[in-house]
Amino acid sequence: MTALYQSDLSDLELLGRGKVRDIYAVDDEHLLIVTTDRLSAFDVVFPQPIPGKGEVLTRVSNFWFGRTEPLIPNQLTDIPLESVVPDAEERRRLGDRAIVVKRLQPLPVEAIVRGYLIGSGWKDYQKSGSVCGIPLPRGLQLADRLPEPIFTPSTKAEQGEHDVNVTFDAVADRIGAGLAEQVRQVSLRIYREAAEYALGRGIIIADTKFEFGLDREGRLHLIDEVLTPDSSRFWPADQYRPGISPPSFDKQFVRDYVESIGWNKRPPAPELPQEIIDRTAEKYREAERRLTGNH
Repeated sequence: MTALYQSDLSDLELLGRGKVRDIYAVDDEHLLIVTTDRLSAFDVVFPQPIPGKGEVLTRVSNFWFGRTEPLIPNQLTDIPLESVVPDAEERRRLGDRAIVVKRLQPLPVEAIVRGYLIGSGWKDYQKSGSVCGIPLPRGLQLADRLPEPIFTPSTKAEQGEHDVNVTFDAVADRIGAGLAEQVRQVSLRIYREAAEYALGRGIIIADTKFEFGLDREGRLHLIDEVLTPDSSRFWPADQYRPGISPPSFDKQFVRDYVESIGWNKRPPAPELPQEIIDRTAEKYREAERRLTGNH
């Protein structure tokens, strides 16, 4: 499988490169988003790609955009790639990694929904018995399922910086109470419906991150990526038990490896052994197979 670490398109203006995505201007109303095979862990981009990862993320996102369309509009358009990338060789290199999307105004918050107690939520709970100001029952264990999913937003950080968990009231102060409540309600509904669907296919969605944007009329849209192994914690249901951190369908092999060699989690990221790259790529593909049925 070929890999695409960075895209370079001849006919479109590059607006920016994120940790994973390259964004190009199409016109005043549309963008081209290329999800590359770059991998970031601990907010640092690694020097080697994970072959096929960008295609998996794009296909999985498009799958969820389709399933959530009855709940909320999204960024997708029906504009074909060949109409904005006329060069056949450039399209071949992009594969399934590129989509034409609406130009929307992103909201300055990450909409995080947690169904299980893990990650920074577990650390918050150990200190305070709550997560982002939301009190939780006493005596919960690592990876326990929460009584109800909770909305725990964070601020969007600059590249290389860490997002910061904030309270719902802080989000309301920043974007307005009505819009904040709309984001909370639709995030929780998408998570509940997606978690039920995924569980039927052997995957627990422990938590996930949504991003939203507004069109010129102020209508809320789902943007960026949706319920992928990069934006969510996916656990195999048959290996889950409270009290331990379950294996996951993402870059956990990379995280475990770099922690085992004592990397300080600051740039530059270390080179990865081929075995770690291959096993990580297979985890992404397995998540796609389970969720979408695509092989």
